Amino acid sequence: MIYLRQASERGHANHGWLDSWHTFSFANYYDANFMGFSALRVINEDVIDAGQGFGMHPHNDMEILTYVLSGTVEHQDSMGNKRQISAGEFQIMSAGTGIRHSEYNPHHDSPLHLYQIWIMPEETGLVPRYEQHRFDTTEGRQLILSPDARAGSLKIFQDMTLWRWTLKNGENDEYHVEKARKVWIQVVRGEVMINGVWATTSDGIAIWDESSLQLTANQESEILLFDLPSN
Repeated sequence: MIYLRQASERGHANHGWLDSWHTFSFANYYDANFMGFSALRVINEDVIDAGQGFGMHPHNDMEILTYVLSGTVEHQDSMGNKRQISAGEFQIMSAGTGIRHSEYNPHHDSPLHLYQIWIMPEETGLVPRYEQHRFDTTEGRQLILSPDARAGSLKIFQDMTLWRWTLKNGENDEYHVEKARKVWIQVVRGEVMINGVWATTSDGIAIWDESSLQLTANQESEILLFDLPSN
């Protein structure tokens, strides 16, 4: 089964300094049919104005992933981290027993564009932690998150993997899905066909009860592929 979550159907909130699109229910956007997917709880696509951002605020018992598409995030947290995350970089935090953090666009002449993704951990009460990484290449299929941090990926406390996958115009590829697993694909840019279903920039695709995915790019494209547990 494949369900297309079109970008235009997402929840939307424009706060002036923040333009945010919510794939799943978040803040004042509520849809009982879109409360999450497997371990995925939040996929927000945010554009933050120059010099603006989120002040210190708390989180707990959540794996929080940030992927910067353009611009820079200036991050500060209660663990003592003060870092900048630039375009193309990934940041993962385990909020665990509780953290506070802020996120700002430090540039005064350009917006910040990012995805923030919340993943429910397998267990609660984890020790908070922070990691960020710029991967050496953005070509082909690249492992970003895994529970055992294999192949240089970032560690996630959940039975899942995240792949960043770039496809050239006209390229075909295949992904094998293990039995009883679910897959979510988020199209970062471009246009791809997945088992006959076309999806374009910012669309999401929920997939279950499929053993194999056939992907074809209609233009140069980038996707995030989440391989998730069945529950």
